[in-house]
Amino acid sequence: MATGRGRLVQHHCRGLRELRWPLGGGGAAPGRAGFRKDPSLKGAAGRNALQQYARWEKDCEKPPTNCSVSLDRMPPEILLKIFAYLDAATLLCTGCVNRRFYHLANDNFIWIRIYSTAFSPKRFNWEAHSVEKTAVSVSVLSVEDKEAGYWKKEYITKQTVSVKAALAEVLRPVNPYTGLPAKTKEALRISGLGWVIILKEKSGKEHILKHVDLSINNASAAAVWYGKHWPRLAALSGLDLCGAMPVFMHWPKTPSKNGPRWHSLIAKYNLSDLTGSTMIGCDGLIRIFCLNPGLLVGLWKREEELAFVTANLHFHHLVERSTLGSATVPYEPPPHSPLLDDTPEYGLHDYQLHVDMHSSGISYLSGTFRSLCTKKGYIENGYVKLVVISFKNNTEHIPLIGKLGLFWRTDVFDGYIKSCSILDVTLLDAYGKPFWCFSSPVCMRSPRSSDSPNFLGQTFNVNYMDAEGKVCMELVWIEETEEYFIVSLVLYLSVAKVNHWFGTKY
Repeated sequence: MATGRGRLVQHHCRGLRELRWPLGGGGAAPGRAGFRKDPSLKGAAGRNALQQYARWEKDCEKPPTNCSVSLDRMPPEILLKIFAYLDAATLLCTGCVNRRFYHLANDNFIWIRIYSTAFSPKRFNWEAHSVEKTAVSVSVLSVEDKEAGYWKKEYITKQTVSVKAALAEVLRPVNPYTGLPAKTKEALRISGLGWVIILKEKSGKEHILKHVDLSINNASAAAVWYGKHWPRLAALSGLDLCGAMPVFMHWPKTPSKNGPRWHSLIAKYNLSDLTGSTMIGCDGLIRIFCLNPGLLVGLWKREEELAFVTANLHFHHLVERSTLGSATVPYEPPPHSPLLDDTPEYGLHDYQLHVDMHSSGISYLSGTFRSLCTKKGYIENGYVKLVVISFKNNTEHIPLIGKLGLFWRTDVFDGYIKSCSILDVTLLDAYGKPFWCFSSPVCMRSPRSSDSPNFLGQTFNVNYMDAEGKVCMELVWIEETEEYFIVSLVLYLSVAKVNHWFGTKY
């Protein structure tokens, strides 16, 4: 926009130079190359005139701020003519400059032309018609009886629908290994989808921050925010996590990073008592806290101020949650209709679990467990117990790759926190549909008591809990081989969740 404005003003100055050439004589001076000396300009008077012209021309070639012509002073007819050459994304950004530009950028004649170019049915005629002619013939009556901005809203609405339909088509194939869309990574890449956090102060002020780093894992994505200019933690009351989707997409081109985007609320978090929440680890510089669902917050130890924020996002309904909600209301998946079955202990058998433990691209565990079953007798305290790895069966015990640790970084420092990692769980039902999915930071801790014999080695627990279930993992450190072995892995599924999903009454 700045380049176009400069060129416009430069051309205008040249026109003024031609019209307002102050010297008399037989010839006007259209430019430096075409300047001809007037025979009457001789001596001191001629030299003064030439010097005056040189100074005047130099002033006109200065930046636009020093010239008497600006876009704000132009008549609306000229501005509308300029705006007519802009594409939809640039026109939206132009409308954010000031109130006058906003009203001009809502012009229905401009937007009906953009709309008809993008969405008019294609006709295969021998005679080609210009875009302007097509727009005028189709929509003169439609423009005059509509309020300003009507066709802009219509264009954005239809563009949004087409983008969502294209993404749904990309996400249609399902990976039988995980039960998740097979092309989630491709959808994230071609859509230009990003994430923002909105930090809300107690005074009502908001800070919108785009994610700085993004890492893609087997079943989740991790968006990271860090920087030098965080607001003070004591002034913050909450944090909103939102998807940021480009309003306009032109397949197969990658969307612009700076174009207009709409926000889709994913989750809200309370920061008023962050230090009172669960701390899962620390090192010499920072302490890290976990807020469900899946948010990791790092605080500098010395100042007790924000160092970084990481959002761990499971692939299940990730694109939908990041695009189909609004700025204030999160996406709600369609209601689940249970498939009724009179099979004994229906809903308690043929589960499939895929579990990952990782950090910054380093995988500590990646495994799939099939044909998981339980019984009515394993239902107690509102949970269904599902044993994945039994402590009593040595053949089921599996090792971790390396030592658990969580890598973190900011624009100044980076570090490593021992015994922490990211846990991704994807549990599928008997029909291969995602039943329970999450991605969350976890910490390995020494238990107060353990069923494992002491001679096996030092014992540790990794636990996770939310409204739909619990994960309890027990590990043993083998000193001889210097590795961790998972000797027990049990899932506790909420009975309310099982009954709602399968239509049972356990």
